[in-house]
Amino acid sequence: MDILIFQVDAFTDHVFGGNPAAVCPLKEWLNEKTMQKIAEENNLSETAFFVPKDDYFEIRWFTPKVEINLAGHPTLATAWVIFNELNYSKDKIKFISPLSGELIIKKKDDLIIMDFPSNKAKSIPEPDFLVEALGIKPKEILMSRDLLVVYKNQSEIENINANFGLLEKIDTFGIIITAPGDNCDFVSRFFAPRAGINEDPVTGSAHTTLIPYWAEKLNKNELSAIQLSERIGKLDCSNLGDRVKIAGKAKLFMKGEIYI
Repeated sequence: MDILIFQVDAFTDHVFGGNPAAVCPLKEWLNEKTMQKIAEENNLSETAFFVPKDDYFEIRWFTPKVEINLAGHPTLATAWVIFNELNYSKDKIKFISPLSGELIIKKKDDLIIMDFPSNKAKSIPEPDFLVEALGIKPKEILMSRDLLVVYKNQSEIENINANFGLLEKIDTFGIIITAPGDNCDFVSRFFAPRAGINEDPVTGSAHTTLIPYWAEKLNKNELSAIQLSERIGKLDCSNLGDRVKIAGKAKLFMKGEIYI
C-alpha cells in the first residue's frame, strides 16, 4: 500500500520555522496500530490522518506515542494540504473528529483560521514535582486538559530549563507555561513528555486554554501570541466565549510516499 505524505511547517511563513506536522490523506481508515506506527516512524510532534466524506473530512491526530483528542498545528497543516495540494475549490473546510467534534477551518489569502472549542482552565493546588521540574515558582496554577502554569514575565519563560523526567511524573497530558509578552499579548512554551514530546515548537491546542485565560486577564478578545520555542511560532487569536479562533500561516517542506 502506498500512502501520500506531506510535511508542513505550521504557524510560520517560512520553512524551518513554526511546528512541522506530517499529513497523510487516506481514502479509508487504516487500523489504529498502523497509524500509530506511522506517527512513531515520522517522529514529529503529530501526524494527522484524514478521510474525505460527502461534505466534510474526518480527521485524527497521533503523537509518536498516543492518539490525542485535539491538535492545532497538524489541523492547520492538513487544511493547507487540502487547500493547496488536493484541488479543493472552497474556502471553508469542515473537519469532524471522533474526539473533539466539529472543527471549521477558513482561508483568507494565505492565512488559515481555525475555529475550535474553548477549553477554560480552573485553579488547582500545586502538583508534586512541578516547581522542582521548572525551577521557578509560578504565580498561578490551573488545569484544563493541560496544566496551565502562569509566570510574571517573558524573561521567566525564556529562562526555564525544564526537567522532563520530573515533568513526566505529573498527571497531565501537557504542561503550558505562560506570561505576558514583551512584544505581544502573551507568550508560552509547551511540554508533553508523557506523549513523547519533550518541548513542542508551536501548540495550537494549548491556545484553546491560553486564549480564554488571557482574554479575561487582559480584558480583550483579540490577542497576539508567540510560542517561545527555538523555531518560534506566531498566532493570531480571538476569544468567542465557548469557541476560539486561532489563525496562522503554513509552508510546505516536503512531500512523498509511504510504502507499507
